[in-house]
Amino acid sequence: MKRPLLGVWYKATESDTANACVEVMHTLGSTHVRDTKDVGAGPVLSFAPEAWEDFLDSRIWER
Repeated sequence: MKRPLLGVWYKATESDTANACVEVMHTLGSTHVRDTKDVGAGPVLSFAPEAWEDFLDSRIWER
């Protein structure tokens, strides 16, 4: 997997045709997540680096 650019929103290439996706943007001090259906209008979740790693490690989306 290529490392994403800082400050650029992206989503998984496997989800290009799906409507139930999120986009992620990494910055130097945080990671931001938003719903692709609400771009620019909906909320954005922001994670500190350690919290983002904990979220990924939790695999909560598989429950």
